[in-house]
Amino acid sequence: MSLNQRAADSPAPPTSLSHPPEPAGAGTTLWRELLTRLLLPLLLIVAATGGLGVYTAQRLTERTFDRWLIDAARSLAHQVRLVDGRAMVDLGDEAEAILAYDVVDKTYFSVRQGGQHVAGHRDIPAQGSEVKHYDDGQVFNASFAGHPVRVALVTVGGGGPDAPQAQVLVAETMFKRGGVRTDLQLMLLPLGLLLLIAAAAIVLALRWTIRPLELIAARWNERSHVSLQAITLHGVPRELMPFATALNDLLARIHQLLVRERRFAANAAHQIRTPLAGLQLGLSRAAEAPDLASARAVIHELQGSTQRTARLLQQLLALGRLDPETAFDLDAEAVDLVALAHDVGAAYLDAAVAKGLDLALLTPERPVLAAVQPALVSEALGNLVDNALRYCPAGNTIEISVLAEPPTLLVADSGPGLPATERDAVLERFVRGREASGDGSGLGLAIVREIAELHQATLTLEDSPLGGLAVRLVFGTGPTPSG
Repeated sequence: MSLNQRAADSPAPPTSLSHPPEPAGAGTTLWRELLTRLLLPLLLIVAATGGLGVYTAQRLTERTFDRWLIDAARSLAHQVRLVDGRAMVDLGDEAEAILAYDVVDKTYFSVRQGGQHVAGHRDIPAQGSEVKHYDDGQVFNASFAGHPVRVALVTVGGGGPDAPQAQVLVAETMFKRGGVRTDLQLMLLPLGLLLLIAAAAIVLALRWTIRPLELIAARWNERSHVSLQAITLHGVPRELMPFATALNDLLARIHQLLVRERRFAANAAHQIRTPLAGLQLGLSRAAEAPDLASARAVIHELQGSTQRTARLLQQLLALGRLDPETAFDLDAEAVDLVALAHDVGAAYLDAAVAKGLDLALLTPERPVLAAVQPALVSEALGNLVDNALRYCPAGNTIEISVLAEPPTLLVADSGPGLPATERDAVLERFVRGREASGDGSGLGLAIVREIAELHQATLTLEDSPLGGLAVRLVFGTGPTPSG
């Protein structure tokens, strides 16, 4: 009986495969976020557009009125003649009436040269405020005849000491201008009404958009949290379909976990009930034994039952710790399978010797690395070896092999084997082969299967070259050792 293992290099340092924690979400509502991001920019854009539109219209109107006033001054300037350097104006009554005619505003004109009045109204101001210069004149605000006026000033003549320039001024009251400003300001009222309508439209659109989410939540609250039934996807918008599908997937996973736990609890209760009843019966027999020798015989039987019960409880606890949902958080590291197999084999060597079995370890010369959780893989390999010890009669051989490409653990024996038709079934919990003997619980291979699933490894049951059963556990390729 031997346990042989060749020397192996030290494994590489562990490499953490855990995921970083997710950031905490902000405590706000989707409704408030959408309103802030849509309604506030709309208000700003419409307000800015309205203000800019009114300002631009007012500037354009002022410029138009100024051009009209300068055109009137230029028309009057064409009637000014310079005779021997002196300005002269000959306007008939009809021309003067046309120049001064306006239904709303009053228009005044004046022609002066060298500070001397030539024609028209006297004392029209020649300067004022809010001056604007144009190519053919200037316009400014002033006051005349008790009214604020807008004055256009145009010069005539080249200027000189003998013939100074003549100034033509046309002044107009600003009633039309004030009316236009009022009309432009009144335009802000329908603009504000339009803004309110747009805001109401956005609020309603958001309400209609968020409504499907509220319906999904209502369906969840009505029945899903109680029955874990999938939410119907009828009427869910296409953009929300991934969200609803994710909810249904979550419900299905929760349902599977609950079913799994309920089945586990029921099976565990059933399996524990029998050995506990046997222990109680044995204790009663020991208490009623007529002599010490009979009591010791019963206690000896109870020792075996206690060991089997302890093994069963250990396996049940191992199953309870195996949660498929933790596969993405598996604390895996680079592990040398050769060293791991040696440790597990050494732990079962005494049991193999006591039962008359030959336990051998076959490994390559160099380390075989795989990214695994060492405690779980040790548990899986231990269950495979324990199964072989329980079902192989004395005189048989059990081999623990480690293969390098890909990283593989293989446990083969020369025992009675297992029919191919039963190999899938024995991977389920509390299921044993029909011809199985011994005191197994039917949990060993189920534990191995779940550990393999957590590691995304491949588990196969096949015929052993020794004549019995071989169980192969194949992992993904691990990192190469450094140094």
